[in-house]
Formats: sequence, C-alpha cells, structure tokens
Amino acid sequence: MIDRHHAVASGGRAHFAFTDRWGGVSAAPYEELNLGGAVGDDPAAVLANRERAARDLGLDPARVVWMNQVHGRDVAVVDGPWGGAREIPAVDAVVTARRGLPLAVLTADCTPVLLADPVAGVVAAAHAGRPGLVAGVVPAAVEAMTGLGAEVSRIVARTGPAVCGRCYEVPADMRAEVARSVPAAWSETSWGTPAVDVVAGVHAQLEALGVEDRRASPVCTLESSDHFSYRRDRTTGRIAGYVWLD
Repeated sequence: MIDRHHAVASGGRAHFAFTDRWGGVSAAPYEELNLGGAVGDDPAAVLANRERAARDLGLDPARVVWMNQVHGRDVAVVDGPWGGAREIPAVDAVVTARRGLPLAVLTADCTPVLLADPVAGVVAAAHAGRPGLVAGVVPAAVEAMTGLGAEVSRIVARTGPAVCGRCYEVPADMRAEVARSVPAAWSETSWGTPAVDVVAGVHAQLEALGVEDRRASPVCTLESSDHFSYRRDRTTGRIAGYVWLD
C-alpha cells in the first residue's frame, strides 16, 4: 500500500508518496515490500519490489534516483538516474531541477523528508536520522534547492512514517547532545525515560528556515506493524518515500 499526496502551484504539481511493508514479494523477515538493497534481502526480490512500487506510482523504475545513505549531511544534485556504470554516492539528500525525475529515500525509523517548490521545479529527498538531524542534512538540502532557484517560502515539506518521540529511547547524555543542536528534539518516552523526537526536530529546522507548508505522518514505525522498524526488529526491510514533479 502506498500513501500518496500532492501539492499544486502555478508552476505544476508536486507528488509525494510513502510506502508501507505490504504488497511485495520479499520473504520473512523482510516481508513483503522491502525496498532496501543493503539489508540482507534477496536482490531479485528487492528489484521486483522497486519495480512494483514505481509502477504503482506511474513511474519508470529505471528513472528513480536512490542514495547510498550514511547518516551524514552531504547532498547530491542530480539531473538523471545514476545508470549502471555510475556508483551511487554516499549522500543523505538528493536534489533535482529536472521535472519528472523521481527521487527516493529509504527508512525504517529514521525520518524521510520530501521537499518541493513546484513553481521553480525543484525537489529534494532527505534521510534524517538522529545523526543527520544534528549534522543538518535537512538545512543542507534546502540550501541546495535554493541554489537551483527554489524559494523557501514556496517549499512544501512532507515527512513520512518514523519512530516517534514517545518511543525513541536514548541515553540521557545522547538526548542532551542532540538537544544542544536541536532543542525541539528533546523528548521523553511514554514510560518516562529520555528520548529524542527526530520528526519534531526536522520540522523545527524547517520552520526556522521559513518553510511554512509542512505536514508530518501520524505513523510511528515502531508502533505500527504495517511498517518496518529497525529498533523493533533489527533485521528488517525498508520503506521508501518518493517525490517528483509533473
């Protein structure tokens, strides 16, 4: 199943989509729609799942731009798919000004961040885990977008399913370290222990940059059996977020 959204502006329409774990061909513990290629799943199953998800969205699977995510802040500006001979770079955000080129981000508790300025024709996908939040991957993606002509006031932001701040338990010193960089990420679990709220942190960063049109998924991946969660299951698959412009 795929959760889809769109935003319309005078320049065109931006599409946002987030998958769940159902409707694919992967076997346990990756069942069913695992889209992550570096988690131990059968590569043929991952390829079949990526093709199925793309076609369900009306996309050409060969055109989807993926990342080699490493929990950093580096951004790649792209104008086409990597192609078989090009090594996928180690980045945690991709940005394009090419309409119709879909960008994708993989997660299983981290926050998938999709950004679009439909007027300028610029979109971005970012992977914001706790390290990426602190490093500033989302501000870096917005900076790359503005470098291609986007205006912050026009950017539409959507964050997908992610572990919530009431479930993401961390040591107290780690919470304090994150909160020094992003105060809005300070949280407490539902059972009263230190926690980090990456989603709240991402939205606080976007708000500080001037991005007003923001929406967050209500789904907590750790609580949802319909989504993959690394913290819950360790060996598991990955969902994907997709963004593109007409």
